[in-house]
Amino acid sequence: MARSGKVAVVGAGFYGSTTAQRLAEYDIFETVVLTDILEGKPEGLALDMNQSRAVEGFETRVVGQTTGPKGEGYEAIAGAEIVIITAGLPRKPGMNRMDLIETNAKIVRQVSENVAKHAPEAVVIVVSNPLDEMTALAQIATEFPKNRVLGQAGILDTARFTNFVAEELDVPVGSVTTLTLGSHGDTMVPVPSASSVDGTPLTEALPAEKVEELVTRTRNGGAEVVALLKTGSAYYAPSAAAARMAKAVHEDSGEVLPVCAWVDGEYGISGVYLGVTAELGREGVRKVVERDLTDTELAALKEAAEAVRAKQADVQSL
Repeated sequence: MARSGKVAVVGAGFYGSTTAQRLAEYDIFETVVLTDILEGKPEGLALDMNQSRAVEGFETRVVGQTTGPKGEGYEAIAGAEIVIITAGLPRKPGMNRMDLIETNAKIVRQVSENVAKHAPEAVVIVVSNPLDEMTALAQIATEFPKNRVLGQAGILDTARFTNFVAEELDVPVGSVTTLTLGSHGDTMVPVPSASSVDGTPLTEALPAEKVEELVTRTRNGGAEVVALLKTGSAYYAPSAAAARMAKAVHEDSGEVLPVCAWVDGEYGISGVYLGVTAELGREGVRKVVERDLTDTELAALKEAAEAVRAKQADVQSL
């Protein structure tokens, strides 16, 4: 198998380390770099992952690098084609994503400035919360073209919606198609009109009140995991989503996926990072792909855009 390029994951918590593992096991990169501010942690995790190569049968090499408060160590990401930013505090029970904004803004800004310095040609995938706001901040801090900075949320939220539908109907997840747009938060917009089970519209497979119940559970999907874990937030499904985005960028696949991307005219919305479907390739977002929405879904998407627009404006000063 041909391997090429370098991908970097900033932040070696559960989310970051699991993302690095998934990327390594894809076996499509020459190198996966994992960084963290906790001395020795990324090096130890990298050593452990490399020792799994003979068992899992992949050759991608994982490199761990401790970073310092003044940007020490970031030279390890030099030349990375993709940088995934997972750095930041996770939610605790009772917290919403917006509770993290000031603390994580400082972290994401510093990381983004170092990415711009050491990997100026990279596509940046942001996963730090609050997602929509941190994606906007990363673009401001890197000063990269907006198509090269995007956020991971829609794939995760769509996967949660799919899983809930499959469990409710007791069918394989592969038979279910769903979609979520909007924000990664209270103004998330699950799209029942684009959802189906074995080709049957979701609205025919389930009564309206059950669909609405699953929509609400999807919107609160992260909080449900946090409440059960008590000491952290989700990372298995989120890391799968982030790695999938990186794979699409690396392979220049043109795959259309739900992501947080810059919207400039699509759906009648302009000048905001928002959860939409987009075609991904080597340059990041090739284009936003508009979906047919009902009037109610479109109104909800526009409402989400205005809600996140106000918060994204606030992060410029953080």
